[in-house]
Amino acid sequence: MRKEKVTAYLDARLADDLQALAARRRVPTTRIVEAAIASFLSPDGAEQSEAAITRRLDRMTRAIERLERDQEIAAEALALFIRFWLTATPPIHDELRDAAQAKGKERYAGFVDALARRLAKGTTLAREVSREVSAEKESE
Repeated sequence: MRKEKVTAYLDARLADDLQALAARRRVPTTRIVEAAIASFLSPDGAEQSEAAITRRLDRMTRAIERLERDQEIAAEALALFIRFWLTATPPIHDELRDAAQAKGKERYAGFVDALARRLAKGTTLAREVSREVSAEKESE
């Protein structure tokens, strides 16, 4: 195979990296440069790169869509709870306020403990709701 000489100037650090790679792989620097240029000029290389980027973007899009769905579920659950709490909780008389606040602190501590256990277990409400909805749709 006929070869042609090409002279190129490289940044000193890039040239050092090229020499080090050639030494590690025990191949001539010419072979590394030829492979790099061939890869750069190859139309398949660009298509492969584009396909890889497209796959990565698709995965990221699906992940963002799951996050949006989970956020919507959390916001809706919070809104329903607030509506229920505001409509179902009667006002407290002054003489019962201290006892109610103490009970509220106790319940809040229990809530935080339960939340910590669920988060440590790895099960989330969004996943449970998603599974329940999927199971209901499949049974229909």
